[in-house]
Amino acid sequence: MAHITLSIPDEIYREMKNHPEIKWSEVARDSISKKLLSRKKVSRTSEIKSMLKSDALEAISSINEKDAKKIFNKQVKEEWKHAK
Repeated sequence: MAHITLSIPDEIYREMKNHPEIKWSEVARDSISKKLLSRKKVSRTSEIKSMLKSDALEAISSINEKDAKKIFNKQVKEEWKHAK
């Protein structure tokens, strides 16, 4: 496993020392992993957008978040029906 050196402000370090029960290396690893995953999602999203025709992209962009969630949840239910 690789090792890195991390610099943090003294005030934060003092606060960390007040919580020895927390595995700070694990917190840092988790945070780095989440950041990398979010970057991958952005990359995949931009790849998908580049493959869509402009009219399809416009239609998708006009859907609000609430409706998009409804469509997504409906699609997931349909996928489960077909998977059984």
